[in-house]
Amino acid sequence: MEARLDLFTNPTAGKLVRHFNSAGKVVSDSTLPAAVQELVKIRASQINGCGFCLDMHTKDAAKAGETALRLNLIAAWREAKVFTDAERAALELTEQGTRIADAAGGVTAEAWAQAAKHYDEEQLAALVGLIALINAYNRVNVILQNPAGDYEPGMFG
Repeated sequence: MEARLDLFTNPTAGKLVRHFNSAGKVVSDSTLPAAVQELVKIRASQINGCGFCLDMHTKDAAKAGETALRLNLIAAWREAKVFTDAERAALELTEQGTRIADAAGGVTAEAWAQAAKHYDEEQLAALVGLIALINAYNRVNVILQNPAGDYEPGMFG
């Protein structure tokens, strides 16, 4: 399988990705815990069916010390005992923020309140930005059919 468009050789696509990456640096430099950031990226990518991002973020998370048990249970986080209340709040916000079209009211007040209980305003801003950004990355990769499986941690930076 080959991507429909090469993000790295197309000038317009390259500019777009550089801007996405700059936004990603704002989030990664925030105080939002790195483990939470990876859980959010993985869960949104699961929902969106983005193999490219799943390949990248599961490998990055494993390299950073995330356990196989937790990685394997992200899709079933509600039933899994291995996630903290703060991680659960971030995963719920991620699901609701990713599935906006499925819910007439968008993100519920309850989901926001749970997230606000565990994260300060800077972290909430980073979390919202991350959810929006990973959804944008997912959409680009799914539309372009970027193949998964070849990613090596650190290969993009």
